[in-house]
Amino acid sequence: MANNASAKKCIRQSERHRLHNKYYAKTTRNAIRAIRNTTDKKVAEANAPKVYAMIDKLAKVGIIHKNKAANLKSGIAVYINKLA
Repeated sequence: MANNASAKKCIRQSERHRLHNKYYAKTTRNAIRAIRNTTDKKVAEANAPKVYAMIDKLAKVGIIHKNKAANLKSGIAVYINKLA
């Protein structure tokens, strides 16, 4: 257990940061899922730039690794290109 003020503050901050990161990661996952569940190419192409921006922001802040971000974006692009 924390035994000084700075350790207690660090615990409070890390919990707040964890919840913040979890919210944005989950929101991005839901957006990716929405694109992958759509069968309309125009809708997917319209939503792709927003999702790419969300993924880039997660990678920039360090919530996900930059290579994972690249893989996610690549997978979305492949899926959109396969749509008729």
